[in-house]
Amino acid sequence: MYFKRKAYNKLLEWKENYADSYAVLLEGARRVGKSTIVKHFAENEYRSYIMIDFSNVRDNIISCFDDIADLPMFFLRLQAETGVTLYEHESVIIFDEIQLFPKARQAIKHLVADGRYHYIETGSLISIKKNTRGILIPSEEMKIQVYPMDYEEFCEATGVNYGLIRQIYESGKPIGQETNRKLMRDLRIYMAVGGMPQAVEAYKKGYNFSRIDQIKRQIIDLYEQDFKKIDASGRISALYHSIPAQLSKGKRKFRISSVFSGKKSDKTDELLYDLIDSKTVLACYNCTKPEASLSESKDLDSYKLYLADTGLFVTLMFIDRPSVENEIYAKLLSDKLPVNLGYLYENLVAQIIAASGRELYYHTWEKPGSTHYYEVDFLTSEKSKINVFEVKSSGTGKHESLNEFSRKYSGVTGHTYLISQKDVSHEAALLKKPVYMMPFLV
Repeated sequence: MYFKRKAYNKLLEWKENYADSYAVLLEGARRVGKSTIVKHFAENEYRSYIMIDFSNVRDNIISCFDDIADLPMFFLRLQAETGVTLYEHESVIIFDEIQLFPKARQAIKHLVADGRYHYIETGSLISIKKNTRGILIPSEEMKIQVYPMDYEEFCEATGVNYGLIRQIYESGKPIGQETNRKLMRDLRIYMAVGGMPQAVEAYKKGYNFSRIDQIKRQIIDLYEQDFKKIDASGRISALYHSIPAQLSKGKRKFRISSVFSGKKSDKTDELLYDLIDSKTVLACYNCTKPEASLSESKDLDSYKLYLADTGLFVTLMFIDRPSVENEIYAKLLSDKLPVNLGYLYENLVAQIIAASGRELYYHTWEKPGSTHYYEVDFLTSEKSKINVFEVKSSGTGKHESLNEFSRKYSGVTGHTYLISQKDVSHEAALLKKPVYMMPFLV
């Protein structure tokens, strides 16, 4: 089943403006739909295409790359082996899971310079980095990040009127308790299912949440297998599994020491970077001195980790159970789970911000005369100002950190937002918005 994806439009822009000079590499975690997107794009936008999946490729296809110095022979052999006719300036060659065959990626420079065809690559997980050592990375390569399906894509796939949500946002007015409750329930369905295309397809087919949860567990298991290919000890998996627990404790930053005993080392740092490079998680860095350019005071040693897909986050929260029963999902959808789910909504907001193409930042600072501290959950730049976000799962009454941030950094503060399940309202300059409006705020 194919779902309409925003990456398709980015590929259209590449084909129209850059494809004669650059190949394009779609990056992202496993199972986010990269291969499906490029195959659908090639079928619709080209006269013919050849797709080589390096995770399942015959030796005779691999041997074609022995002739890469003789491109006419390379193309003849490729057509003969695949049975596909290539047409100059009307065909595309796709290298799927290119991290598994770095020689093909190195050849991109010469293939693009040849100019006969267009080239699309896809790559997953850490191996893209690990398997490029010793090869020349082509400068003739653009990158498109592919994320799990965002809320707009999910609505498009499942028949929810996203345009109506946009109209409600643009009105700037509260919609009323009953309608707001309905829109929040729709959003919680997205949180429960997530944006992995396999899970969305299962939901669209009417499968129950127990079955959808099993699909998400299979994806998590696939990630763990990939992690172990990088580090057989299972330590990357341990970092990944610790994310919900660490967020639930409300700590100022992610603590490797709570996962591994002993002192922090270069090796543990490398494992963390491998996890981040996998695109299965999102790193949110502490911005120590909020300015218009948030990256200038990015603290690489102070960060939080979120999952790239909130649906997988829900499954990981209950991964200790043999399976997650429909009852748990029913409680989530009705907002009756007996836990503080602020960190779950926080993960959703992190996913929304990241899908907009932004890096994630938060800010903490000391509270004078106290062992506690102030913290705002997310910061985004807008022209010369900084917008500030605090996320709550329920009540909106307390927002001391937002108030203090606005006072301390009044010169650079743009909008301050309190994101929750409540309807639109405001309190002086503080704007209170329901979570389903978050995509329009970034």
